[in-house]
Amino acid sequence: MRWTIKPKPEEDKIKALAKALNVEKLVAQLLLQRGISTYEEAKYFFRPQLEHLHDPFLMKDMDIAVARIEKAIVDGENILVFGDYDVDGTTAVALLSSYLLTYYPNVATYIPDRYAEGYGVSYKGIDFAEDNGFSLIIALDCGVKAIEKVAYAKEKNIDFIICDHHRPGDVLPDAVAVLDPKRSDCTYPYDELCGCGVGFKLIQALGSRKGETIHDLIPYLDLVATAIGADIVPITGENRVLAYFGLQVINENPRAGFKAIINQIKKTVLTITDVVFIIAPRINAAGRMEHGQYAVNLLTEKDANQAQKFAAEIEKFNIDRRGLDQEITIEALNQITENKEEQGFTSVVYKDSWHKGVIGIVASRLTETYYRPTLVFTKSGDKLAASARSVKGFDVYNALEGCADYIEQFGGHKYAAGLTLLEEQYNNFKAQFEKVVAETIDPNLLIPEITVDMIIELKDITPKLMRIINQFAPFGPGNMTPVFMAEKISDSGYAKGVGEDEKHLKCAVTQNDYGPIGCIGFNLGDKLPLITSRKPFSAVFTIDENEWQGNVSLQLKIKDLR
Repeated sequence: MRWTIKPKPEEDKIKALAKALNVEKLVAQLLLQRGISTYEEAKYFFRPQLEHLHDPFLMKDMDIAVARIEKAIVDGENILVFGDYDVDGTTAVALLSSYLLTYYPNVATYIPDRYAEGYGVSYKGIDFAEDNGFSLIIALDCGVKAIEKVAYAKEKNIDFIICDHHRPGDVLPDAVAVLDPKRSDCTYPYDELCGCGVGFKLIQALGSRKGETIHDLIPYLDLVATAIGADIVPITGENRVLAYFGLQVINENPRAGFKAIINQIKKTVLTITDVVFIIAPRINAAGRMEHGQYAVNLLTEKDANQAQKFAAEIEKFNIDRRGLDQEITIEALNQITENKEEQGFTSVVYKDSWHKGVIGIVASRLTETYYRPTLVFTKSGDKLAASARSVKGFDVYNALEGCADYIEQFGGHKYAAGLTLLEEQYNNFKAQFEKVVAETIDPNLLIPEITVDMIIELKDITPKLMRIINQFAPFGPGNMTPVFMAEKISDSGYAKGVGEDEKHLKCAVTQNDYGPIGCIGFNLGDKLPLITSRKPFSAVFTIDENEWQGNVSLQLKIKDLR
């Protein structure tokens, strides 16, 4: 691991902010590192308000989208709410369809089949709309590159409104409205919304025309917070406000579908991390193993008993998904090991029988293991489909653009993307991808990095500091959990390996006669010899609360040590 310590802000700025907020310098430094330098900015950060959300009509085409939906309602048109099969897409479809259905009945939902239709707007979906008399399709979390498909719909007199957050191509589809804060001609103040977030801005705009305020829309924020967490968008600005209030809804008054999932896991208070690792995989499992519509059904169900049945179905999908994911990960790792001589700057693996629904998870696992930009391919109809994952600091989407000659279609983000290509192009693509990455990546990026906020002493770690750090939540990209480093600490003499195969490290540390403070280091069991016999060491860690038999104590979650 590379340890990178963030630059320390200027001392006078630290002192000034500490004085303005009446906090310790350590806290002021953490805030300055997050771009917060005034009392007013700190107030926004620590006390998010729904009133901080931007006017939805600042988004390009929002007025046109609202006018078209209002016309559809006046004319009695059938509206089809269309979305991707992942968490962002299914939550967005659940959000917009359930909102529209509160005052207009002619609304249905459509999630494409991952296997039969693939990602995004599909010809099959448009044919379904034509066959069933839909004259308006609202696409969420997809569509900004669907130029041919939107043109195909137009030939059938079907209009499109697109709500997307992916990077557009050079040309936009000929839709009635394209809501995407990443449009180069869109001056909306915040461009990191997820697809469900763009959908929320649309219902905010529609609601404002009916005299509703933001407070009337709070019940929809559990969906938005889940999408923000699952889609790994920055938890800054508007996303921070949406996630903050969405988590309150999840914990205090969740919809029946979320309540059914939470009842299965028996957890009382959920953080954004719990949403990412507990709720999101279950919602995702529907589209991965069976069909994304199962997730929409769960998220829109109002009856608690029915929601419980849907959640039980989805739990089964999730268990199946886990089994497959482990099996394929082992096969993929073996494939890399067998072709060790080929390993350069990338990991690219392929097997025609791998389940398309889990190749994204497998790609993430391979990236964790080998720390290379990674692609996992499988057969999908008469083509190959792949999921791409990247390492911190490297834009895999740009790398794929450099391989466009060999790709049928692709889309995604800086760190995650999907693509399809013809089987005969696989080897050409693989060679080109390796070439592009080799020429453009900083070799340092191939060593996992831990970014450290600051070096502290153990005596600085107090319950008061923990209380303040808890107020930095929700954590995520742009506002990660603070990471600290302590030097010349030593184990109190009871360090040991714990867990299966003793793969985790448990110890208690002291520094200059202060301590001990308990520590846990997941997957660091092999580092035990480095700290025995009270040998001094440095550690990088986050601070955590450990609850045991009703007692709460502070502990360090060690990320690495040397």
